[in-house]
Amino acid sequence: MNNLNKKRVNPTQHRKVYLIGGGIASLASAAYFIRDGQINPDNIIIYEELNVAGGSLDSAGNPEDGYVMRGGRMLNFSYLCTYDLFSFIPSLSDPGIMVLDEIKAFNRNIKTHSQARVVENGHILDVSSMGFSNKDRLDLIEMMAVGENHLGIKRINEWFAPEFFKTNFWFMWDTMFAFQPWHSAVEFKRYLHRFIHEFKRINTLAGVDRTPYNQFDSLAKPLINWLKQQGVHFQIGVSVTDLDFSLTGEKLTVQQIHLIDGGKKKSVKIGVNDMVLVTIGSMTADSSLGSMHAAPELITDKRDGSWKLWEAIAKHSDQFGHPSVFDNHVDESKWESFTVTCQGTDFFERMKTFSGNDAGTGGLVTFKDSNWLMSIVLAYQPHFIGQPDDVTVFWGYGLFPDNEGNFVKKKMADCTGTEILTELFSHLQFDTLNDRLLKTANCIPCMLPYITSQFLIRAPGDRPQVIPEISENMAFIGQFAEVPDDVVFTVEYSVRTAQTAVYGLLELDKKTIPMYKGDHHIDVLFDAMKTMIS
Repeated sequence: MNNLNKKRVNPTQHRKVYLIGGGIASLASAAYFIRDGQINPDNIIIYEELNVAGGSLDSAGNPEDGYVMRGGRMLNFSYLCTYDLFSFIPSLSDPGIMVLDEIKAFNRNIKTHSQARVVENGHILDVSSMGFSNKDRLDLIEMMAVGENHLGIKRINEWFAPEFFKTNFWFMWDTMFAFQPWHSAVEFKRYLHRFIHEFKRINTLAGVDRTPYNQFDSLAKPLINWLKQQGVHFQIGVSVTDLDFSLTGEKLTVQQIHLIDGGKKKSVKIGVNDMVLVTIGSMTADSSLGSMHAAPELITDKRDGSWKLWEAIAKHSDQFGHPSVFDNHVDESKWESFTVTCQGTDFFERMKTFSGNDAGTGGLVTFKDSNWLMSIVLAYQPHFIGQPDDVTVFWGYGLFPDNEGNFVKKKMADCTGTEILTELFSHLQFDTLNDRLLKTANCIPCMLPYITSQFLIRAPGDRPQVIPEISENMAFIGQFAEVPDDVVFTVEYSVRTAQTAVYGLLELDKKTIPMYKGDHHIDVLFDAMKTMIS
């Protein structure tokens, strides 16, 4: 037989891939294994402890019981890995186009330009000036110039003077990205470099890209749908508890996965050519919901399995990271969000009059004088697939849930949804509408004990490499694997770990997409400098 007529054999088609965790990092990994690694989708298994995949890109609910979004992630043109991923995932609403096309079209039509970025005493502040002193400017420039080793385990407030945390810049930057003064100076430095191109429009948020719906409906759901169509297996409600390793030479190889499925302990043997990718840690682990009449519970005993799994794996090698650095400081990593479902459009109409922005064009509204440092955002409506026209949904959060409110004399953490709305309406001075709005709104608070744990101070090695040197067939993905220079708390970071893991484990002749580096562009640096001196 002519050799040209022989069917080519794909050497990877029989390898199995086990993805632990059903968040965006695992979903992206599965997609890249299929597209670039030519792995048979039928050989890809995703284990997810919760009853739905999607991880922290979650949104759920209905008009009657209320909608819930634990959080949200901004998108940006510089998210090159994320936009690459969604360039080949079909849209749910129109399978003839890709999700990326859908996002671009949406942002061409619905442009962000906040006119009420910061509010104080019920009035919109002019925050076109960053409010820096000369010392602040010098401290910022020096931070960007020094190496990460120089910063070490310093906190942000160990680098800047107390006055820095009263500037317009800080109130916009920390609420946009959820930084706290006690968070890592290294992480803050990375953000300065990664988003320097956004300095000139930080007061309007004009550089933020939005999705047509919430990020579960717009990103996670179409990706899950595509993976299922390809033949990927989703094992939902399955908790992975540990991995067994064997030592061959200087390499550790995963030989067995231990899990709990339907309350029963099981184990899965890993073949000699198989691969295991683990999402370690979770920013939304042990989150809890309250209601209009109850405050959410603060859970600190690690009921979610994600942290326990990382702790179990870390015992096998120092190269597998140090989870206690991130999961044992809840007082420094928690904040509280809330999702409000309104019957009717009264609040949205009042906010349009107050802010000058139609819903979906304004971004975050931050209340500078709020003891909770509360912010809200009104997304374009509908924000959920199937959301009725006469129902509106908005989201908010407070960075200081242990502080007593300005109007409701309780900690935010102890407040019901009714009390959170009362505090919000009082800051807006919507007093004449309070009773009517409270009767037609359903505010569901959400306590998130680990939501900014990835920002906590840490040393080299506390986050493991995506593929540790000692690892033969395992990679770490998600927010707690180390990607040099890139910024955590972004979808981009998770997708970048996915690309890195897939290309590295398969030893493909393909590189992870290089990061966009605005600080290498003279025009970006010039605009940033102009903003700093304004």
